[in-house]
Amino acid sequence: MPQSIYLFTGLGADERVFRRLDWSGHEVIHIQWLIPLVDESMEEYVARLLPQIKDEYPILIGVSFGGMMAVEVAKLITVQKIILLSSVKTKHELPWYYRWAGRMRLHRIIPQQLLRHSNFMTNWFFGAESPEEKGLLKIILAETNPTLLRWSLNCIVSWSNTHLHPNLIHIHGSSDRILPLRYVRADRQVKAGGHLMVLNFAEEVSAILREVM
Repeated sequence: MPQSIYLFTGLGADERVFRRLDWSGHEVIHIQWLIPLVDESMEEYVARLLPQIKDEYPILIGVSFGGMMAVEVAKLITVQKIILLSSVKTKHELPWYYRWAGRMRLHRIIPQQLLRHSNFMTNWFFGAESPEEKGLLKIILAETNPTLLRWSLNCIVSWSNTHLHPNLIHIHGSSDRILPLRYVRADRQVKAGGHLMVLNFAEEVSAILREVM
């Protein structure tokens, strides 16, 4: 019987970011984002996601912000394993300037259109290189719900987690510009991989996933 794995995407993106990865031998369930309630905390939001997880001892895989969400889910239920892709395990792995921006509340004054508009800078930061990757990033940013985007950014810059889950594996790209490698302690590195390594380094990421799952 195929083993179930639950996938968490980042910043409101959908399952398209995982489409190039090889999930052979596994039943894949994509966690669907919900629209945050007014003044909803990250802990309260995560609790509303739990009904989507049907297995008692699941494997959780999260990319970027989705990895942070997977860490929070694992505080509420027993999981077999957490695998982070281009993400962080605790608040200490967030770049200092994100935490500083959170304290200054700078993320609250950034125009929404700037956050949802794809250009050469967003392509560079995310590591989108081919026309297909740039096109997908453009669609993802444009289709992200503004309320969910704002809420997610606030969660990122104010994340307070310090707990290290004992069954966590962290896979990170050496050229990630959104969450630079120098701030995290990754178990496995993808050479030259950027923040979108699940797309443009899918073969390498898939090989590592087969080893660690």
